[in-house]
Amino acid sequence: MKIGYARISTKSQNLDLQIDALKKSGCEKIYKDIISGSLSNRPALDKLLEDVNKNDVIVIWKLDRLGRSLKNLVDLINTLNEKGVGIQSLNDPVDTTTAQGRLIFNIFGSLAEFERELIKERTIAGLEAAREKGNVGGRPKGLTKKSQNIALTAEYLYKEEKLSVNEILDQLAIGRATLYRYLKYRNVPVSANVQRKTTKHEIIEVV
Repeated sequence: MKIGYARISTKSQNLDLQIDALKKSGCEKIYKDIISGSLSNRPALDKLLEDVNKNDVIVIWKLDRLGRSLKNLVDLINTLNEKGVGIQSLNDPVDTTTAQGRLIFNIFGSLAEFERELIKERTIAGLEAAREKGNVGGRPKGLTKKSQNIALTAEYLYKEEKLSVNEILDQLAIGRATLYRYLKYRNVPVSANVQRKTTKHEIIEVV
């Protein structure tokens, strides 16, 4: 069975183009989210991944509709491959149901590894820079030395604005609440729209 997934970031955008293309491709069901791609909680996608079965094919308009990052996309598609589920992107040369598509995806996997190494290097550089500036803004009280270092790194990476909040969480292996607590200790203002969690979503089925 072909199953479609469509996503837009805000209600001001329009899903019609994606949904029309997914219907024309032969999708019997279409799941859709109205939520930022940078957020880890995408309810319709989560429901789709629960419902999908072996030999099903998930069809998307573009790869950026599916993954939060290249690493997340590669991990997700690898998981689906292990379940016997294919991925087809209507506007990218990716179709894991074919040998050529799998080859292209393997190239993406190599790029994801490259991206991980870059992020790792940036995190290490952030830690070193944060340590050098550790006396600015006061040190967090009530934290262990290890937590203080993590808080300093979190401050640096957050202010640098080169990584998303989710990428910072992944790199530092901490939860969102802990990140905000560290930033508060470091006297770093957190934008309200960063903390807001979007939960609006909709699932539709097309017969």
